[in-house]
Amino acid sequence: MKKVGIIGGIGPESTVDYYQSIIAKVQERVGSKEVLPELFINSINMYKLFQLLTNGQIKELIDYLADAVQELKNAGADFVVMSGNTPHIVFGEVQQKVQIPMISIVEETLLNVKMGGLQKIGLIGTKFTMENDFFKIPFAAENRKIIVPNEAEQKFIHKKIVEELENGLVNKETKEQFLEIIEQMVKRDGVHGIILGCTELPMLLQKEDLAMPVFNTTEIHVEKIVTTILAE
Repeated sequence: MKKVGIIGGIGPESTVDYYQSIIAKVQERVGSKEVLPELFINSINMYKLFQLLTNGQIKELIDYLADAVQELKNAGADFVVMSGNTPHIVFGEVQQKVQIPMISIVEETLLNVKMGGLQKIGLIGTKFTMENDFFKIPFAAENRKIIVPNEAEQKFIHKKIVEELENGLVNKETKEQFLEIIEQMVKRDGVHGIILGCTELPMLLQKEDLAMPVFNTTEIHVEKIVTTILAE
């Protein structure tokens, strides 16, 4: 089996989810609880990442992530993933700086949306994910349109992600408010599906909560990771 290197800590809750999900899915696919994939986790500082983005220090962010990837390569990883959507803002730049394959959460999500045949998709996540175009550009190239919430809704979503979900807090009222925002996006913008573009969002929202296709980026990413681990 190939060894995956995971850049974690972005945030801590989703890092745990990645670790547990990868193990569970590998065991499910091989049909044995006695099989454990060997992997490496390099936990970095999510708040430093946010600060670099806020300050527009993109070169420093690229270097910070590339150094983290290189450490995983040096440890013996065969490929690397970042357990968060936000750092994929500079995925291409980081991949260019390192000599190890990386799997993009955006590219894998796009493949799933294409299989679903959807043209207009809502995206929620951190303010950095919603404000930037790293989802919008590849989707537009495939004639798919990404729709994000309005400015006030974005501010609210980001606040709840950082203050609650990143700290492992799941609030029923927050869930109801998120569902209301998504409902408004359906009515106002005509979205046909929703991308949970933050790897902590599945703590709050599940597919059965919405009467529309829901794309759990964590789940999508993990499926590709497991396929790569088990590839001959």
